[in-house]
Amino acid sequence: MIAQPLTVLDHHYQELSDDGKDVIKGLNKTPKTLSPKYFYDDPGSLLFEKICELPEYYPTRTEAWILNQYADEIATITNCCELIELGSGSSTKTQALLTAYQKIADSCRYLPIDVSGGILKTSVLQLQEKYPDITIHGLLGTYEQALVHLESNYLQSRMLFFLGSSLGNFNPEECDSFLSQVSRTLQPGDYFLLGIDLQKPKDILEAAYNDSQGVTAAFNLNMLSHLNWRFQGDFDINLFKHQAIYNQVDNQIEMYLHCQKSHWVNLEALDLKVCFEAGESILTEISRKFDLTTMEILLQSKGLNTVKTWTDEKGWFGLILCQV
Repeated sequence: MIAQPLTVLDHHYQELSDDGKDVIKGLNKTPKTLSPKYFYDDPGSLLFEKICELPEYYPTRTEAWILNQYADEIATITNCCELIELGSGSSTKTQALLTAYQKIADSCRYLPIDVSGGILKTSVLQLQEKYPDITIHGLLGTYEQALVHLESNYLQSRMLFFLGSSLGNFNPEECDSFLSQVSRTLQPGDYFLLGIDLQKPKDILEAAYNDSQGVTAAFNLNMLSHLNWRFQGDFDINLFKHQAIYNQVDNQIEMYLHCQKSHWVNLEALDLKVCFEAGESILTEISRKFDLTTMEILLQSKGLNTVKTWTDEKGWFGLILCQV
């Protein structure tokens, strides 16, 4: 068991490494927006784990099926020494990969990276016990902090992976910037494994983000509780209602919190007072749905050349393995 399982990527991160400028900017926009990173305090991370188990929410189990089917093949192709996961959460799906690499590697290092310190520490300690031959060390921070850290701390051949179609949370400009940063983080011969949710009928998509048990609604509303805690706010979550819709023009799910009654919200730590009108909405997340061939072309433009792709039998989800 390792004594210190986490590295904090920013010395301010014990206070969650954010001065809230993005909150001020987003809540002063029309329409109002909030970054999906505010979903992931410890309660939000636990709610997301519950979402992943819902019958309507196909992405997690579909991607897990692909990983379970092809993890050995991925490990054989890459034979990497350092495995780095952005947005690891509980690392549940990753265990298929860790099992595969443990079979073939004499030495292997796994670096899970997440913004939720509680769930990250718990998963690192559990995985270290399950995989004693793999060195496991968590990095607490955002994607951006992690990639900057990794760019200047290169130790050995790598596979960087970004699962769960988290790339879909970025708009096209953010996606382009992120992939450029990934490319800079890797050396020639290194690998990048990307999970993407593929385009499919509207009814399947909207059901996945408006589940019948209301777990996704609780997850979305928890963002406001997180802001209350972090920035000394007074959001009343009972005055907001969750809705997710599929925008067929932009091929993306859009998740909203709709204000039910006109009122003011105060975020004391940010010296911010915001007026919400009845019927006004906050956009809290987009989740873009991709075309496999189009994504391969984008990756190639960043120097990330496709080695192999895998999908499930329905073609609902895709894994792309690239090499620099």
